[in-house]
Amino acid sequence: MIARMLETSARLLALLSLLQTRRDWSGPELAERLEVGVRTVRRDVDRLRRLGYPVDAAPGVAGGYRLGAGAALPPLLLDDEEAVAVAVGLRTAAGGSVAGIEETSVRALAKLEQVLPARLRRRVSALTAHTARFTTSGPTVDADHLATIAAACRDREALRFGYRRHDGESARRTVQPGGLVHTGRRWYLVAWDPDRDDWRSFRVDRIEGRLSAGARFPARRPPEGGYAALVSDAIVRTRSRWPATVLLHASLADAQQRIPQELGTLEAAGPDRTLWRTGGGWLGGLAIYIAEVGFDFEVVEPPELAQEIRALAERFARAVS
Repeated sequence: MIARMLETSARLLALLSLLQTRRDWSGPELAERLEVGVRTVRRDVDRLRRLGYPVDAAPGVAGGYRLGAGAALPPLLLDDEEAVAVAVGLRTAAGGSVAGIEETSVRALAKLEQVLPARLRRRVSALTAHTARFTTSGPTVDADHLATIAAACRDREALRFGYRRHDGESARRTVQPGGLVHTGRRWYLVAWDPDRDDWRSFRVDRIEGRLSAGARFPARRPPEGGYAALVSDAIVRTRSRWPATVLLHASLADAQQRIPQELGTLEAAGPDRTLWRTGGGWLGGLAIYIAEVGFDFEVVEPPELAQEIRALAERFARAVS
């Protein structure tokens, strides 16, 4: 009897773990994973419900099981790699760019580390002890804003908010959100702007006041290259006094390994050629950075960049002659 109860309890934990890894499961899929019959799965689902877990079921051929949202957060069952990933993520969030989340992250991390097995606690501690954090000053974003935007992207609901432009002027905007992009320093909302009939990016730290959800909108194809590429292009155009295009003598894959996405857009121009659209506020610094990437290249535009590179080449040659 005791052995059977232990077996049932272990199976319930395994079932709960499966329901937490995917949104929908069919009965036969769960039965195959648990190596039991479909009727046993139904009985175990009923047991979970009696324990307070909100497991929803849809009848029919296309039906299945889904772990719903209850009044309280149920215990999460994580495997080793998931537990380490969550712990590292919480440590990072404790000193990140989202305002007000640091203390919450520390509390959650303390709870997680209390139940981590010793072997996993050592892995997390080793990674933390031997990692130096490069702190940068910059604007922080409101955690509630991020949650509201993410929900609007998921549910395809229009968003209305006040937005402070780079020139300091504020205006009300109504957009259809597509996705969030994090560059490592700043958060951006990429959304379709009906007033401009085009995709636009918005810095989340410049959103002012309360975000309010509006009517739902139909799904729209993301911008060409994806949300991150649009943000990268917008950063180059907004911040660069000198927009530039260079042809790298390298494949797209090799260029992507060396050039951060926020420093321009990359486009294949052949099997071993890549167009890099970037820019900078100072031609000399831009020329040196392009050279330091480590590929041979040709300047497509502007001609002023080519002239700056010639002048630098002559200066460098004189320095070592």
